[in-house]
Amino acid sequence: MNGLLVVDKPGGMTSHDVVARLRRISGERSIGHLGTLDPMATGVLPLLMGKYTRLAQYFSAAEKSYTGTIRFGFATDTYDAEGEPAGPDLQPMLRPDVVRIAAARFQGEMEQVPPPFSAKKIDGTPAYKLARAGKPVELRPAKVRIFEFEIARVEGAEADFAVTISAGGYVRSIAHEMGQTLGCGAHLTRLRRTRAGAFTLEQAHTLDELEKMMGNVASLEACCVHPRSLLPEMPAVCGDEQALGKLRNGAQANLPEFSDTPMVKVFEGQRNLVGIAKRVVGTLFQPVTIFG
Repeated sequence: MNGLLVVDKPGGMTSHDVVARLRRISGERSIGHLGTLDPMATGVLPLLMGKYTRLAQYFSAAEKSYTGTIRFGFATDTYDAEGEPAGPDLQPMLRPDVVRIAAARFQGEMEQVPPPFSAKKIDGTPAYKLARAGKPVELRPAKVRIFEFEIARVEGAEADFAVTISAGGYVRSIAHEMGQTLGCGAHLTRLRRTRAGAFTLEQAHTLDELEKMMGNVASLEACCVHPRSLLPEMPAVCGDEQALGKLRNGAQANLPEFSDTPMVKVFEGQRNLVGIAKRVVGTLFQPVTIFG
């Protein structure tokens, strides 16, 4: 089974758990997700299946949008509600304007330190493995861009928010740093991904919905995102029999002209994605990722 399926991930499951369950539902062994979601988090989890897993390299830079809740009063070692408290609960009663002023500094490009319990690697070892073993975790700050961070509601010690952040950014770190800014500590208690790149909740299917289609390949394929909607920054072109034959054999071929677009999706007909090709010059393209 080849395609991209958007799953509405439930809470309490790892992204790997979702992959394992979808393998059982679909019968397809080659499945990979685009961007890990923490077990506590819910929402948009795009999964590439079959030959489409080779497209993962083209999705790496997509920003993501979330809604969630920050609990002020104490930090945790994981920066979310699943961790151990790092101090007493101060029970702050924060004014909405004070929280919004603190949130205003989390805009644009900035340096962000990933959480110690994260998949970031230190000398080849994931940070969370070191943290669980009680070993010191020293992660370098990374540049991220926060396109939007809005506080929607403040009530007692909690604040609801909406955020859009670049690939590689951690919402947990934003919550943790908000607590440091306000001097009372904070952690993330709820997180829902509403968009990952071009994929939204409107396209997502729950695992329970997909479970009912087990064994029905046609129904499962109908749930996948239309191939022409993938990687919208790349135009879709149809090659003739001669051009497709050349590309499948690793040779350059002439394709329809698309201004100065460097990369295109090559199709045979409306739905059969043959692969990705890179412009050499004019209408001449070189195959980059070809499925055969």
